[in-house]
Amino acid sequence: MPIDSSAIVHESAKIHKDAVISAYALVGANVEIGAGTVIDSHAVIEGPTKIGKNNHIYSFASIGGDPQDITYQEGQESNLVIGDDNLIREFCTINRGTEKENSLTRIGSNNMLMSYVHIAHDCQLGNHIIMSNNASLAGHVRISDWAILGGFALVKQFCNIGRHTYAGMGCQINKDIPDYMVASGIHPKIRSINSVGMKRRGFSASSISSIKRAFKVVYRDSQGRLLDQALSELETSESDSPEVMKFVECIRNSRVGIMRGPADE
Repeated sequence: MPIDSSAIVHESAKIHKDAVISAYALVGANVEIGAGTVIDSHAVIEGPTKIGKNNHIYSFASIGGDPQDITYQEGQESNLVIGDDNLIREFCTINRGTEKENSLTRIGSNNMLMSYVHIAHDCQLGNHIIMSNNASLAGHVRISDWAILGGFALVKQFCNIGRHTYAGMGCQINKDIPDYMVASGIHPKIRSINSVGMKRRGFSASSISSIKRAFKVVYRDSQGRLLDQALSELETSESDSPEVMKFVECIRNSRVGIMRGPADE
């Protein structure tokens, strides 16, 4: 039966006929759930929340709760949008957005959020992201496609985590991690490029070599140059590399500054 008789579903909720709502799940007002999505027992979905197709939300997850923001007031516009094919494991919490930033928290598609992950208000997640157990995001964090956060990683508000990045277990992240970088340590630093991840995702040897050169220019061979000078050098010397241009762009667009590297130890 798509909706178990013991589930509590608000009359305004829109549940696709091919979705599954399991025993004792609670689906609140202004919730939309797409085809093939499975809501396990005792999960709570509050709205306004829109969930796409073929997601699996496991038991005791709390999805679409009020923002944990002292300025939020009931009645303000506040939304959560989740894409397709996501795995959201037990005890995950995902809060809706606030009027401070488009009133929207957004989760893309094909992500895996392991148990006890927390995603705060106004966060924006792309696609193919893995957040390991107990990783937590403060408000307004942005995570780009194919990023991986290790268990217990913590991300400060307004930080950006770039494409194809890897942050190790227990990182306390308070600065941006640029595209393709690896960060580790409780007080983390950029250690290297994510060459293993890039190889797994089909990047060419020349693309990986370009990112290695960019890493050296920004993090190892700066020789007292200002960051802007290093980026300008890359814009000239690596202008034919789309990967390096994305790397430069994400640094230039940083709201909080970028994480320091091994040369700063």
